[in-house]
Amino acid sequence: MTSQVPSGNRTVEVATASPGLLVAVFLAAIFLSAALVFAVQPMFARFVLPRLGGSPGVWSVAIAFFQAVLFVGYLYAHLLTRLSSWRVRVAAHLLVSALALLWLPLGIARGWGDPPSSGEAFWLLGLFAASIGPPYFALAANGPLLQSWFAHAAARHGTDPYFLYAVSNAGSLLALLAYPLVLEPLLPLASQAWLWTAGFAVLVLLLGACAAVTLKEPAAESAQHAVSVEGAPPAKELLRWVFLAAVPSGLLVAVTAQISTDIAAIPLVWVVPLALYLLTLVIVFRRWSQEAHRRVLALVPWALLALVAVLVLFPESNIEGKSFFAELALHLAVFVIIALMCHGELAQRRPPASQLTIFYLAMAFGGMLGGAFASLLAPHLFSWIAEYPILLVAAALCRPTDWKVDWAQDRWALAAVAAAGLIVLGPSLVGQNAIYRSQAITTAIFAFGLIVAAATWRNVPLFAALLGAALFAARLYPPEGSTRMTFRSFFGVHKVHDSEDGRFRLLQHGTTLHGAQRIRDKEGRPITGRPEPLTYYARGSPIDEALSTARARKGAPIRVAAVGLGAGSMACLVEPTDDITYFEIDATVIAIARDRRYFSFLSSCRPQVPIVLGDARLTLARTAAGAFDVIVVDAFASDAVPVHLLTREAVEVYKDKLAPGGMIVLHLSNRHMELMSVAHVVARSAGLVSLGKDEDPPEDQEDEYRFDSTVVVAARSRADLGRLVRTKDWQEPDKDELAVRPWTDEYSNPLVAIWRKWME
Repeated sequence: MTSQVPSGNRTVEVATASPGLLVAVFLAAIFLSAALVFAVQPMFARFVLPRLGGSPGVWSVAIAFFQAVLFVGYLYAHLLTRLSSWRVRVAAHLLVSALALLWLPLGIARGWGDPPSSGEAFWLLGLFAASIGPPYFALAANGPLLQSWFAHAAARHGTDPYFLYAVSNAGSLLALLAYPLVLEPLLPLASQAWLWTAGFAVLVLLLGACAAVTLKEPAAESAQHAVSVEGAPPAKELLRWVFLAAVPSGLLVAVTAQISTDIAAIPLVWVVPLALYLLTLVIVFRRWSQEAHRRVLALVPWALLALVAVLVLFPESNIEGKSFFAELALHLAVFVIIALMCHGELAQRRPPASQLTIFYLAMAFGGMLGGAFASLLAPHLFSWIAEYPILLVAAALCRPTDWKVDWAQDRWALAAVAAAGLIVLGPSLVGQNAIYRSQAITTAIFAFGLIVAAATWRNVPLFAALLGAALFAARLYPPEGSTRMTFRSFFGVHKVHDSEDGRFRLLQHGTTLHGAQRIRDKEGRPITGRPEPLTYYARGSPIDEALSTARARKGAPIRVAAVGLGAGSMACLVEPTDDITYFEIDATVIAIARDRRYFSFLSSCRPQVPIVLGDARLTLARTAAGAFDVIVVDAFASDAVPVHLLTREAVEVYKDKLAPGGMIVLHLSNRHMELMSVAHVVARSAGLVSLGKDEDPPEDQEDEYRFDSTVVVAARSRADLGRLVRTKDWQEPDKDELAVRPWTDEYSNPLVAIWRKWME
């Protein structure tokens, strides 16, 4: 089609793109670009996971990296739009996108070996930058640039470019859902990388088409139809945009870390909060009325109160099964409500198209700050997960207010707050914390504080302060009343504390106990001498049976490789004549286990035991073939599954390190996944035979910290399994257990394992 365009003192006809073609080309480009942006995040994180023990921290750092590059990409886009020549703007970005093809196909850059023993997060940032930085940078800039191009090209049609932001987030959302449900189960990782590379090449062609359409418009080199450039928005508004973007971004990292720690560090789990995050952006930038936004604003304080009540009154619930998923649903629901509020405020405050790039730049900067705080800064500032309550309080402050609150109307609330503060902080100030060891007293005080908060929900700063005070008091007076120490590393938070009756010293990671030592008898007298192994390593446990069987089969002391240290219980389970070597990825765990102030398994039973630091899959592979008679794999962090330790390739490594007649012992106890069938199938695919035992000890043993356990043993032949073959409690896999597809480094399907556990 043609358009009449003024040129000097005359009017000329210029060929232009039809509105339909214009919209179609830009829709295709921005949809594909957004899909590639969010498909690559879980895909490339899967490349990296085996280097860092399958830690959930990998995804937290990945989010921080992608948000940082997104900000840099938006900054580049903003600066590019300041250039006066449209031809230079378009040509520059086409060149950047074409050069990014040199970094493809996806893969870990050369020269990046094993991670260091400290500073893993910053090492990981460097790996991401070297491996995928340029392609992701080019993709990150596409969102605001394409919308800017479209605003220029469609100026004559009066089309609002912000609808493309909703389309962009829709593409991101579909890609996120497609990855764990379609791509990951069906395609090997290498095939996924090539498919993504092909998509990037197609995108470069679409960018060329968008450039051609943009430059074809009569306003391309004329200010006649160009969108006028207005002054920058006020600094106060810029800061508001940054804050509103930072809070949901930080919460995204915090909520994802919590889910990953308690279930598994896998894309299936990662994408749920991120998909919900994107869904809120799709909703508010597409069809979001003032009335819908007001309803969300009214819902926010009550959602926050419900979540804070759970965190304060039931901080260590340790609930299982369907109840766990109910609590998980509460965390996600509150996250969605907060994201809708913050993103809805951003949508309501979006500027005219002339300030589009600086608006997105402020949002990206806020997203980067929130992600960096939760994933990089908080682990170094706090020994516990402090960022989650901090961000919840920040979310309470995101509700719109003019801050001109009539404090006179809340005199009674301020008096109640002062009284509650005196009651809560008073004993701590005079060193009488013991008064709050009663759960009933602390519950009553916390409940009173929450009731006062509920009554003052309209007063935004006071409401936020009350929520913060309740969360702080819950930290000040923990339910067990005897927390000794918390330690935080890249791999999570470890807590050392005593049981309520003071008889046991416990090591907890996430919601799971990783070790327990009896320190007093029933009369309260201190225990001396060689510690008794407990939890999954108690005498008579499946792991003990496997070790005893291997020893009897060999007729001599055995050499044991223990993947996962915990509190060091196994050092006292093996015989004094046996050799044992630990493989542990977390230096913090090693420090805890070696410190006899906390646990004495190592100091009493094996003070000089070798401990190899690093991911066991990598470090074990460097040991001599046939070095061990038994390899015990118990490296789960909380209930998360390090998938790369349960693949066929991993079992092949274990098999190579087994001496003739040796045995692999896989500890698979898990609240959220049924893993016994996975272990059986993987063992069979590696040419091994296997037996499994799902132990259920008497209930009274749990009070003594002797837990039931699910264990699979595998060996080269049935004879190598010794007397376990003749023990009725050790069962061969049935047809249903062998019907699943074996996990490999290229394929895993945790969704099926979660479903089987759910159906038990």
